[in-house]
Parts: sequence; C-alpha cells; structure tokens
Amino acid sequence: MGGINPLRKGNALVVRTAPSNRARGFVSIGPLTVPAALGRSGTTARKREGDGATPIATMRLLYGFVRGDRLRLPPTALPFRRIRKDMLWCDDPGHPSYNRPVRIPFVPSHEVLSRTDGLYDICLVLDWNVTERRRNRGSAIFFHLIRPGYEPTAGCIAVSLRDMRRLLPHLRSGTMVTVIG
Repeated sequence: MGGINPLRKGNALVVRTAPSNRARGFVSIGPLTVPAALGRSGTTARKREGDGATPIATMRLLYGFVRGDRLRLPPTALPFRRIRKDMLWCDDPGHPSYNRPVRIPFVPSHEVLSRTDGLYDICLVLDWNVTERRRNRGSAIFFHLIRPGYEPTAGCIAVSLRDMRRLLPHLRSGTMVTVIG
C-alpha cells in the first residue's frame, strides 16, 4: 500500500506550552501529539544558564544517547551513542568544554549521562548553544524521559518512555524541534 506517511511530512516536531501550566506542554509531529514536561520556569526567549526554562526556539535534533544496558531502541534513523559510566556533559560556562560531552575524571560542573533515575535512558541532543556556543546561554538542553507525574525539568523537554518509543521512528538527525511559548 503506497502513499505519504503524514508523520514524515515536513519532519518537524512542535512543542507547545500547556495553557494551564507553563511547566507542562505537548509535543506534536504530524497528527501524533503527546504530553510533555518542560522547564520548571516554563519557556523563555532569553535562555540563561541555570534559569530552569526551556528555550523558545527552533533547534535541530543532532543525535541521541541510549542506556543500551537498560533498553532497546525501536527502529529510528537518528544516530545514537551508547552511554558509558564515564560519560558526562559539561555545564560550566567558564570551561572550554562548556555544553560538550566530557569524561570522568572531570571536576568542573557537569551532568552525569549514566543516571540512576532513568531520565537519560533515551536522551536526544538538541542544537541549543551546541554548534555555536556562547557562555551562560544554557547547556544540556535535551529531549529525554520524564520523572513520575511529569515533574518539571531543568529546561529540557521530557516525555514518557512509551511516547518516546512512538516518536523515535519519525525522527532523524536534522529534524527541527520548535518550542512555542
């Protein structure tokens, strides 16, 4: 059976803030819409390091990380790197590796990618301040898995594992993710 897959058309993912709660939202690609958690401070067009807000912007999806020891990915065209115990992400604006993956041992401020709580079991890297970095503009803006009850993030976009599995087959490197405030 032929035809156009409506989820592939435009290959854009849109994130909208929920009207009743700035730290909640909805992620849509084509006709598929799923609930999401956003930053504890809602969304902002003036993203700063540590502000707890999700940036209002259009960002390319670069690649993903996966905890291959915990789960298997559905088919996807998005490139993935397997998370190892020594992998970190630098969030120290004063360090030359700011907003880059780094490895243990690393003393400056950082995110641990091999988290025990499962939030980064699937973690997609958004091009927020990655390809063109500026100090204090924000780091580690990921699209990852939720905390129970859709608790707010530190500025990322988060969905359930079930919904991430539904979205992954429709994502690839270069998919545009647009956050609307």
